[in-house]
Amino acid sequence: MLGATRRVAALIPRRLQPLRELHEDIEESIHFHKTKGQHILTNPRILDTIVRKSAINPTDTVLEIGPGTGNLTLKLLEASHEVIAIEIDHRMVNILENRTLKRGLRNKLRLITKDALRTEFPPFDLVVANIPYSISSPLLIKLLYGTTPFRSATLLLQKEFARRLLANPGDSEFNRLAVNVKLLADVEFVMDVSKRDFLPPPKVDSSVVIIRPKAKIPTVDLHQWRAFTRTCFNNKNKTLGATFKSKRKVFELLELNNASGLIRQQDDFCSLKEKIIGVLREGGFDDKRPSKLSIEELLHLMSLFNQVGVYFDHHGEVGNEDDRFEVDDVDD
Repeated sequence: MLGATRRVAALIPRRLQPLRELHEDIEESIHFHKTKGQHILTNPRILDTIVRKSAINPTDTVLEIGPGTGNLTLKLLEASHEVIAIEIDHRMVNILENRTLKRGLRNKLRLITKDALRTEFPPFDLVVANIPYSISSPLLIKLLYGTTPFRSATLLLQKEFARRLLANPGDSEFNRLAVNVKLLADVEFVMDVSKRDFLPPPKVDSSVVIIRPKAKIPTVDLHQWRAFTRTCFNNKNKTLGATFKSKRKVFELLELNNASGLIRQQDDFCSLKEKIIGVLREGGFDDKRPSKLSIEELLHLMSLFNQVGVYFDHHGEVGNEDDRFEVDDVDD
């Protein structure tokens, strides 16, 4: 979240005194809500690096989520054809409008005053944003599992969250979020950002990453995939045998599969458990842990389950590309 006030400007450390120039066009005083993730990025070097690394073309439309009072927005407007800024706080919107008017950039800014998680995104070329930590996971899944294609997303995220996105199988940070993101995109680390570069400072440091959707993705029902990974990573350190053969999980899958209409002949508890045991043993997955498996291995396991009539989501065997994201279905 970006922006500042005269009162905030007076508190800027000496090493960031040039930032007074960024703030001088904000006349009203404003209180920033830490609980809503309103932390102002105050380091011009970081702002410039974010814009430069985003590789914005003069013809690009940039989507910015949570622009705050617009320190980053102003730089994006100068580099692009248009910025679509989604901001739920009306106070921030007023400041954004005033700042862009004073700079002669208002005609290049399209403001949407809604909740980004509940809003259908208009077409855009790339995302550049300092997003509130609290919505990082659902927002990222909405972008990647949505239907709007885009070239890249340059995001300022909580450092720990960024490390999860960068994690590989076997890393302690490797989890369901990493798996679901890396199925569809590549993640590049750009830089770390100190909490001292924000006002008010958050409790933790941040990192900038660039996420680039893959040109080719596996042919897989994305609803099935996300439901399958939810089961696998419910406890990522348990073996897959312990997870899938538990009485509770077998009953859960029995109810889902028999009610879904995905199978021709309904199973009972024993026959379904036999199918599960057979898949795990024949595939060599019984004693494997999901946090150690590659995406290819996880895709293979899901395919083996589907081949014997074991599914993990009620949407059907063929995924609906027009319904790839559900706002309440988020990743841990």
